[in-house]
Amino acid sequence: MSVRLYVGNLPQTFDVQELDALFSSVGEGVRFKAVNDRDTGVCRGFGFANVTDQNLAEAVIEQLNGREFGGNSLRIEISERREERRGSGAADRRGPAVSTGSLRKAVNKVVHADDVDREGPDPRWAGELAKLKQLLANQTAAV
Repeated sequence: MSVRLYVGNLPQTFDVQELDALFSSVGEGVRFKAVNDRDTGVCRGFGFANVTDQNLAEAVIEQLNGREFGGNSLRIEISERREERRGSGAADRRGPAVSTGSLRKAVNKVVHADDVDREGPDPRWAGELAKLKQLLANQTAAV
């Protein structure tokens, strides 16, 4: 059974081969993947390591947690699955989740308004309405 480890407090720039060598000094069977920022491609300061068995995972945590790497003290622990973290308070800050299976949508989030305020334009079409007004203004100015 594979164990997934959270590896945190990584420097923004580091040599992955150097980190792999650090893991292989504990034992073989550790595969590491850093989490990079989508826009910049720079490491976000953490990643995940898949370890082949529980004994090796415990050895990696014992030997490398708190160890100096690239000027930072590594933080290594067993990664929690998202379902397990749900009640940890992170979901409480975002509000209750929709019961449709989506973990990201909140019940109190308004995507669109079905009852349109009769005083103003429907907010779903505000952009299109602005374009039409501009076209109409251009046509009347040309006449």
